[in-house]
Amino acid sequence: MNYIVSALKYRPQKFEEVVGQQAVTNTLKNAIAKDHLAQALLFTGPRGVGKTTCARILAKEINKAEGLSSEEDFAFNIFELDAASNNSVDDIRNLIEQVRIPPQVGKYKVYIIDEVHMLSTQAFNAFLKTLEEPPAHAVFILATTEKHKIIPTILSRCQIYDFKRISAFDIKEHLKNIVDKEGLEAEEDALFLIAQKADGALRDALSLFDKVVSYSDGKITRKIVSESMSILDYDAYFKVVDLMLQNDVPGILNFFNDLLHQGFDAHQFIAGLSGHLRDLLVAKDTQTVNLLEVSDNIKEQYKKQAQSLSLSYLMQALDLTTQTDINYKSSKSPQLLVELTLMKLASLQSDEAKKKIVEILPASHFKNSVSKISVFTPKPEKKLTSLETDQTQSVAEPKVDFKEKEASTGIGLSLNALRNIKSEKEKLKQLQAQKTLPKEPFTQAQFEVRWHKYLDILRKHQEKNLLSILTIDPKPRIIDHKIHVTLTSQVLKDELQQNKEKILKYLREKLQNYEIDFVIEVKEEKRSEFIYSKKDKFNKLVEKYPDLHYLKNKFKLDI
Repeated sequence: MNYIVSALKYRPQKFEEVVGQQAVTNTLKNAIAKDHLAQALLFTGPRGVGKTTCARILAKEINKAEGLSSEEDFAFNIFELDAASNNSVDDIRNLIEQVRIPPQVGKYKVYIIDEVHMLSTQAFNAFLKTLEEPPAHAVFILATTEKHKIIPTILSRCQIYDFKRISAFDIKEHLKNIVDKEGLEAEEDALFLIAQKADGALRDALSLFDKVVSYSDGKITRKIVSESMSILDYDAYFKVVDLMLQNDVPGILNFFNDLLHQGFDAHQFIAGLSGHLRDLLVAKDTQTVNLLEVSDNIKEQYKKQAQSLSLSYLMQALDLTTQTDINYKSSKSPQLLVELTLMKLASLQSDEAKKKIVEILPASHFKNSVSKISVFTPKPEKKLTSLETDQTQSVAEPKVDFKEKEASTGIGLSLNALRNIKSEKEKLKQLQAQKTLPKEPFTQAQFEVRWHKYLDILRKHQEKNLLSILTIDPKPRIIDHKIHVTLTSQVLKDELQQNKEKILKYLREKLQNYEIDFVIEVKEEKRSEFIYSKKDKFNKLVEKYPDLHYLKNKFKLDI
């Protein structure tokens, strides 16, 4: 078997052949020409961008400058050490002993230490003196992908060269040259798809290219690349956005289900959709459209679709997809999470004049015989209150007002809204006078469901102080329709008393029981004179900054 993979077959042999690292190669060539080359170099950057390749080329070039023409003459002057498997002090001692011996041919012996960050701390320390004052005939080239793991005393002794990620355009051009040399045919869009999947690593791109060539019959198309690498084509995301614009909830769910049956991963799909929406955002402005790393044909498709989307629509859609991407791994039902997101995306209003809270369109929306529910075309004079953003409520459920303080001052509310609030309060007083308010029984479990939904509403509206107070007692108890909550200080009790009414209003309406009330107990913790543990320190800080409870619960942090 004489097959050679493209990464080895087309490995650069000259600085001019290195792809996407012109700044580094030009510096090295000038240093050789002017005899200003340092004896200790550190090549750092992502994987597959040419660090080891440039080290080998440099090792050959500095001996060529001494008059050697045959590679065999100076191949024996290049020594490569894999620090991943030779990371002990003894390995470095053997290296130091070899360094003392001058080369038999040529002027320089070059030592290339790959993955140098894998050396142990003792090995680094043993290497310090030799690296700082090497013999005149020795040149050390250290290569690593994780510069931050190298101790500062080593970094200070090296001349550092940072290799950058290779752009999709440069990778595409390199693949195009290989296609021409191999006598193959390839669509430009297909090569761009490979380049984007490689994420800046040329070696990864060449490995993917070999896989696609094996899958194809000599002609590489965008469809073949998508099938062989199990990645979604641009057309799939264009189709999803079209379904979003049509508010076609059933269509977008069926499309997503078809993708799952084809073997595509739901997490990759939602991450790819976020990237597609980002590209549409970039394509809306002629000054940023060049940031798209796609072919001219695909770029025109992005520009065309971007014109049908408003900026606010794209921002809402991006917010939904990125939140889903973040919550995907922690979700117990990730497929349902993605489906809910798609339903919300397909329910967004693209017209800026119809800005509203994100809701899911009901099934009746898709029946010709039934008109759309009026909640999606609210009257412009009616101001939506902030708690109406609770996405857990159904369309017909009453809304809860978080802005009672604003109502008293008139700030941010229209005259009609004030009248509505006043009339609602009058109705409530009449019902109380008639003693006809509902008193439906409920269980502890039913209460806990509504309690946690209310906490979710507080999180969404950044009501951090109140949220931190309500989460101090992890499980409030219901006794005779009274919510028993235990707090740790009188200050927290006073704060809860101030916000009690709006909490009770929500719970009473949801549970249909107007006898619900709070019983707040204060149980102050005994303060120790000395703080011994981290938990003691945390509790001490919570007394001064109650928001720390919210921070700990929000990010599920340990002490």
